[in-house]
Parts: sequence; C-alpha cells; structure tokens
Amino acid sequence: MRLIQPDPTAALLGLRAMKMIASEAGTIRPARRAVMDAAQKVILRTSHDIDALPPITPAELAAGFPDAELRQQFVNGMLVISLADGVPSRETVTKVEEFAHALGIATPELADLRLMAEGHMLLAKLDFLRRGHIKDILKNQLEQKGPLGLAKSVLTMRGVIEDRALSARYRAWETLPEGTLGRGLIDFYNRHGFSVPGEPAGFPEAGLYHDFCHLLGGYSTEPEGEIQVASFTAGFKKERPIYLVLFSVMIFSAGVQMRPTNDPFVTVGTLGNPGVAELMLAAIERGSKVNIDLTDKWDYWAWIELPIDEVRRRMNILPTA
Repeated sequence: MRLIQPDPTAALLGLRAMKMIASEAGTIRPARRAVMDAAQKVILRTSHDIDALPPITPAELAAGFPDAELRQQFVNGMLVISLADGVPSRETVTKVEEFAHALGIATPELADLRLMAEGHMLLAKLDFLRRGHIKDILKNQLEQKGPLGLAKSVLTMRGVIEDRALSARYRAWETLPEGTLGRGLIDFYNRHGFSVPGEPAGFPEAGLYHDFCHLLGGYSTEPEGEIQVASFTAGFKKERPIYLVLFSVMIFSAGVQMRPTNDPFVTVGTLGNPGVAELMLAAIERGSKVNIDLTDKWDYWAWIELPIDEVRRRMNILPTA
C-alpha cells in the first residue's frame, strides 16, 4: 500500500472534498482536522487554509481524478477521516457514498460504515471481520495447522484451553541471546504481561506478525502505537491493506470494539492528539518500503536467532524520521 502524491490541482480538489466529509454542522471536528493537516504535510505537500476551502461537487472531483489508484486512495482517506472522531453520522456516510460513486469506487468497507451509522454494530463488525486481516489470520492458521490446530488456537485465544507443549516452544526463546529477534519478542511479551501462543489468551501463531511488527518497527502498545503498527503493516500487506488501517482507527479513534476477543478497551479521537495522524501516514510510507509481506505465512522461526538490527536490514525496515 503506497501513498500517491497527486499533482497540485488534484490535491486541492481532494482537500475540498475532504473538508465536506470532515464538516459536520458547519464545523470540523478535531481529529478530522488533524487528518487533513497530516495529509497536507505527508502526502500532498501543500499548505492550504482548510477553513477557506470552497465546497465541491462529486462530479467536479471525479473530473479532476483520472487515475484509478488515486481514486481508491481518496476513498480510503474518506473512510479514515469519517471515523476519526467517532462513529460517523448518516449524513456523513451519505457524502462519502456520493463521492465514491462519482469516482466509480465500490468498496465493501463503505457498506460497513453505513451499517455503523445506522446502529447495526454487530452486523458491521461481522461483515468487516470476515473480509479483513482477521479472516486472513484464521485462513493461514487453518492452512498451516489444519482444522484441529485452528480450533485449538481459537480456544486458547478465548482462554478456554491451553497448549503447554506449544507455549513451551515459545518460552524457550527466553534462552536465546539478548538482541536476537526471538529473545526480543519474548522480552516484549514479559514486559507487557502478554501470553504466548498456547497460553490462555495467546494469539494464533499466524497472527504473531503483529507483535513482531511492534518490535521491529519500535511501536508502542498505546493507542497511538497501535494505529502506527497497523498502518506500518498495511504498508507492506498485499491484499486488502486498508482493513488494517480502518481496524485500528475504529478501535482507537472511533471507539468501536472490533476485536474478536473480549478486550473492551477502546478510545475516541486519538487521531486528534498532536502528531498522531502524521505518524499514521508516515508508518504507511515506512511499511511500503519493506520487502516482505509478513502477513502472508511468514516463517519467523527461520529468523528468531538473528540480531534484530540484521532482521531490519534484510527486510528494509528503515529508521523512523
């Protein structure tokens, strides 16, 4: 998932449309404004006065956006900005739908946004999860571990059972030299009180890339760090990367519990905190430079004895600015 810098004319058209999505009752809410400011700084390289931008019709926007990839990026941006301050209103979703239709972009994520706006949260969550990265994790777990392995991983994640033989394989990483990838991850788990696969609440092995990305990317487990790690992962994910970004934005800025677990923790408006929206976009750019899709059945066992810095070098994980 790469971020495209449009030409100045298209950039201005997009900003005008974004303002219409961001505005509600004549005002722009804080997190939505922060996303627009970040887009100007990180993607567009412009400095327009957002409050002075005139409105625009969907037809005008479509006429100035000839490139299909740029159109998709803009629709993705509309989805993010609509969720930045909480669950969007029906009126906001209607505006997004009108612009997306004019651009010729039909996306199932937008249907889920409509369900949320209309109060059908369970339906929205189930549809979103069956299409996004959670589905990919379960599919990979099934392909790699078989039906029994998938069932056991779900039951351990839910805290129903434990697999001591499996957890012992991961706890053995505590004996690896300091500075290696495996030792780094087990130290990360111990520091935060997280469970390894096989322990109650431990995540399926096919989803462990998320925690490796925390470690390799240097991202925290605070809401802003979770948004960054999801965005970083979206940068290198080849299939449906926007789901990762939206998943984190829903939980940590829209206040919607989207996890397939019992964790109730959510926050509202995190993208409005100073610098967070910029960090989100920078993480996507950083992730887009990574030369391997860690979400696609990555065999981390072949890497755990390597020094973390060597792993970063081989994967082209660049330092943060």
